[in-house]
Amino acid sequence: MLQNEKREGYALGQHIAMSAHKARRVIDQIRGHSYDETIMILELMPFGACYPILKLVYSAAANASYSLGCHKEDLYIIKAEVNEGTTLKRVKLRARGHSYPIKRRTCHITIVMKDFSFSQDDYAIDYHDIYSNEGAWHKK
Repeated sequence: MLQNEKREGYALGQHIAMSAHKARRVIDQIRGHSYDETIMILELMPFGACYPILKLVYSAAANASYSLGCHKEDLYIIKAEVNEGTTLKRVKLRARGHSYPIKRRTCHITIVMKDFSFSQDDYAIDYHDIYSNEGAWHKK
């Protein structure tokens, strides 16, 4: 019988110095993939947002394998989301006493990985041998 225990690990990156739009562009490509596929996709994509996301995927896989005791090859990304963080407001000084605002955007990235491997105990079938002498049909 399958047990109702939680079999997932996660990693949360807060205040990452990039806009949420740039991070979502990468996160949408890896959602639902396995750990190995995700590593390969992130290493080959030409975006600057891939490196912090790659670090979070490594961290989520390490957390899941340590806390659940599973192999990294059995992990899949079931949830990957990007939320907007705080915006740092700076001022760029210009000529003749003018200034322009600069908004340094940050984001929060959450990656949740789940183990989809099943142990042999989950599929154990009760086997009753009808030809043994343990049953109630034994005559004396």
